[in-house]
Amino acid sequence: MVAVSTTYSTSTYYKAAAAVTAATTSSTTATTVASTTGQSATSVTLSDEAKAALATKDFVTVLSETRAKLLALLKEAARTSPLEGDKLAVDLSSLDSRELFAMGKDDTFTPDEQKAAGIEMQRRFESAMAGPAGLAKVTGNFTALYKAAAEFLDALGPEEKADADWIAGRAAVTDAQKQLATDPKTFPDAGEDDPVALYLALVEAGEQIKPQPIADVATTARKTLDALYADAIKTGKAPTFNKSTSVGTYIDMSKFDSRTLSSIVLDSTGKFTVEEASAAKTAMRGKSGAALVAGFQSAAKSSDPTAFSQNIMSLFGGMSTEERQAAGWSESFYQAAVDSYNSTSKLTQMFAEAGGDSTGFMSWMGK
Repeated sequence: MVAVSTTYSTSTYYKAAAAVTAATTSSTTATTVASTTGQSATSVTLSDEAKAALATKDFVTVLSETRAKLLALLKEAARTSPLEGDKLAVDLSSLDSRELFAMGKDDTFTPDEQKAAGIEMQRRFESAMAGPAGLAKVTGNFTALYKAAAEFLDALGPEEKADADWIAGRAAVTDAQKQLATDPKTFPDAGEDDPVALYLALVEAGEQIKPQPIADVATTARKTLDALYADAIKTGKAPTFNKSTSVGTYIDMSKFDSRTLSSIVLDSTGKFTVEEASAAKTAMRGKSGAALVAGFQSAAKSSDPTAFSQNIMSLFGGMSTEERQAAGWSESFYQAAVDSYNSTSKLTQMFAEAGGDSTGFMSWMGK
């Protein structure tokens, strides 16, 4: 097994790429896979960029808010450190990317806190890569994987985008995308700063971030629900899962993330009532159903006849075992998508060899 450092080193997932790519070849990696203000007679119309700049908090404020949020999370967990050994012991999912960057970069945070921020940042990147990586393993096409990496990096905060490591990592992704434009099934050589190559090397070495144990997720979910119930009771309205209530306080399970919902649906620890599990199941099925609809709508706009099956494979690959179970996504469901992709790809190839092309194939199928 290749020894790989999985720590951010204050801010970036891709900082350790040099060490990893030196130990893992690209061939091995490729198989793993309008606002207006007026004063007197003067009217000023702000551009979208200007409005966004005004709406952006300054970094001093971000630091202050990050510190306050972290202290609250530590207090709730009755801890002084967000780490237990080398693993997260506090759920940092409520922090946005700028707050995580602040926590990982600023020296007012302890080494444990900085390391915890790095682990959470790495977890998020790996989560974004998991589905597209699973798809690439089936199709041999790395285009969607690098597209996902580009979108992830582009969604980070302005401070991180000004960081030399982000700049190098984003440039590597751009270089890889250029290579894939002409040869989508050959893993690109984008240099030591390529974050996707690092991710695949970590997967190959079995050193990617492991998900929080579902029992721990359930413990946090129990606390969250109890806090929501207590808040509702304080207002004099009983908590309820009835969305149409006019006398109670609606507890909206759809606001919970999928893994939290899964912990309630599966209830392996016996912490939840039948009513809570039922409400969580409804919310979980709603999320998975919405994802399928979005995948279908996206595929309908594509000229690729395999698009929908690819979307299903990507969604499946991005889910944890517990999420799949709670959503009712079985291995046979995934295999059906794989079989559909393979058979449709073969038919499309045969159609092209007979003198057509993929676009013509879709027209012929009556799209």
